[in-house]
Formats: sequence, C-alpha cells, structure tokens
Amino acid sequence: MRVRYSKYEPGFDDLTGADLMDMIQDFLMDSGFSDPYNRYQPDPNRGPTAEDLMDALLQALLEQDRIPEEWLREAQNARNFQETRLGQELQRLMQRLQDEGYIRLPGQYPTNPQGQGMQGEAQDTRLELTNKSVDFLGLKSLRTLLGSLGKNAPGAHVTRHFASGVESSGETKPYEFGDQPNINIGETLKQVVMKGLENIEERDLTIELSEYTAAMNTVVLLDCSHSMILYGEDRFTPAKRVALGLAHLIRTQYPGDQVRFGVFHDSAEEVPLGRLPTVQVGPYHTNTAEGLKLARKMLKKMSGEMKQIIMITDGKPSALTLPSGQIYKNAWGLDPVILAETLKEATLARKEGIPIHTFMLAREPELLAFVKKITQITKGKAYLTTPGNIGRYVLMDFLNRKVSRN
Repeated sequence: MRVRYSKYEPGFDDLTGADLMDMIQDFLMDSGFSDPYNRYQPDPNRGPTAEDLMDALLQALLEQDRIPEEWLREAQNARNFQETRLGQELQRLMQRLQDEGYIRLPGQYPTNPQGQGMQGEAQDTRLELTNKSVDFLGLKSLRTLLGSLGKNAPGAHVTRHFASGVESSGETKPYEFGDQPNINIGETLKQVVMKGLENIEERDLTIELSEYTAAMNTVVLLDCSHSMILYGEDRFTPAKRVALGLAHLIRTQYPGDQVRFGVFHDSAEEVPLGRLPTVQVGPYHTNTAEGLKLARKMLKKMSGEMKQIIMITDGKPSALTLPSGQIYKNAWGLDPVILAETLKEATLARKEGIPIHTFMLAREPELLAFVKKITQITKGKAYLTTPGNIGRYVLMDFLNRKVSRN
C-alpha cells in the first residue's frame, strides 16, 4: 500500500452555503447604520451589490482567521485582486451561494470566473435574496427571539366562538344539521331515558362544543424614518429581524394566516417579504397617518374578519400627505394638523375592527402621549421596549393573544 503526499493547498471547500449565510447575515440585514455616510444621508434605494458581498465574505473570513498569510500578502501586493488566489476563492464562494439558491445576481460577476469577460461594474450588479435566503434569515431570527419562551409549540388563534370539533371545551348544545357528530353520551341519554332508545330523534342528540379557531390577518408596519439609525443606535435592523421571525412563525405554525409588510417614512409603501431583509432607512420624517392608511388598504384585500396592525416605531408623527399629494412636514413637537389626521386614521381602523398594537423604541413624553391615544382609540396594546428585547415582546403578544368571551 502506497500513500502519496502532496503540498497542502488551503481553501474553503468545507464551507456550505448555510455556513456562508450564517457568516454574512448581519451584512444582509444591515439598515444603513454601518455606513456612516448613509447614516447621515439615508438612501432608501441603496441595496447590497456583488462588490459589497465580496467585502462581507472577506471580512467574515478574516474575523475567523481562515485566510492564509501568504494569500493576504499576495492580495496586498497584486495589481488585480480578482486574479489572486484569495480573489478567485471569494468568487467561488459567491458562486456557491448562487448555486445553492441563496442569492441571485441579475448580471455576471465583475470579473467572470469562467473568463467570459466583464458585464458592468461591481457596484452596478445588485444582489437579490431568494425565498430560501429569506427563510434562512427568518428561522435564525425566530430561534433567537423565541429562545426564552419555552418548548411548547404555538397553536391556532382562539376566538370567542365555539364549534363542533376535536378539542372539547366542556360546553354542549343541541345537535344541528352539519355539526360534527361529537356526541355527549351522558347528556343525550338524559334526553331519551324516559321515552326509550328506540324512540330517539335528532333533536335529542347533544354534542360537545370545541374552541373555534380562525385565521388572523396581520400587517406589520415598520418605521424606517431617519431616526431609526441616527442617534448612535441601530433600531431598524432589530425591527426587521422581528418581522422576518414573525413571517416565518406564521408560515410554519399558522398556515391559514396571512402577513404582509409595509414601511413608512415621508410616505409609505408595501414591501414584499423577499425585499424586507435589505430595506434601508430613509427618507427622513415619520408619516404615521400614511402608514396606517396603507395598512388598512392592505387588510381590506385580505379575506377574513380577524385583523390586526403591528406598528414598530421610535418617533412621533412628523409628516402628512396633503390632498394635493405634497408632503407637509413638521419635526418640532406634536403638530395639531398631523396629529388630527393620524388619529383620524386610527379611528377608521377602529370602525373596521382593526386593533393597532404599537411597539415603541423611545420614551419621549410627547411620543408616549401619542401612543396612549392611539391605544385608547383602537383598543389595541402598547409596549415600551428597546431594540434589544423588542422581538420577545412582539412574538409573545402574537402567541398569547386571548379573546374574552362575552
């Protein structure tokens, strides 16, 4: 038996796509806070590029001390980084993410690994996340957020109604056509004991009632105004993690539920789930009224009676869309015009049976007064929290939703 030895050539063949996603998840979820220029001049349309991804992979490998010193020296002295061993390995890692279905690059890499030339500059090649990538980030967020909630799996949402089903509530009612035949033997025998079993009729049957569960439609509104990253703290990335975790929870544990997402700033717009991880902060102000109006429109398109709005914000309303389409802005205090229109939207939500549950990431007196008023109008809930524990509060509220019986 012969053993042939050869020189060891370092590489990253042991890294799977999931390993790479785990290494760069903070990069993918960045909201603009890590870029000082973007923090002070927010650009909501900015998105990660192929060049940004390569930089993130390089930084992650450096932090884990996985790059040989020889490769680093070669890369530092090379005229073309793409032609070095390190540059080629990084391109292979990016290709691995693409081959395993985590990312999608509309164009080719800045320097194509197969030598087919160039197609545009690196900064022009926008990075797109696939559904697999969103599921990965959602599951990661969910595991982190629910880590302290115990081992019990969540069930369906309880309503104030009963039905003839599987899980008994202890209540009974006379049988009606169409009910599932969950017969309560004791109560039924009481009805027929005097006239004999041979004379039993449909009206003598008594069935057991079960909890009636229904689907919940949810719109998650995220404040992405400038203040969410401006004051030395990234508040928007934790909010996005909560939204992704909530989406994963609903899709896996509540298959009948629907959840959609919206962001509000100077105006408001719906955000597809696939684009949610890479949403950036900006522009500047907080148009809460437009956000609530958008959420109401979205819920109208979703069938079902059980609806709710979950709003995550750190600022008082400071902008308003006028009938002309212009944006009226006032960041100083609670502007009475802006406040009136915002409370009007909350009142319309109340009339439509939509509670608004608000999670506040700041505690200014004016902001607390505004949230208290919103909560009173819509009979919703308000939570004072911080970016560090907001996820626990949001998801605990969703899992523990109770509806009292009249």
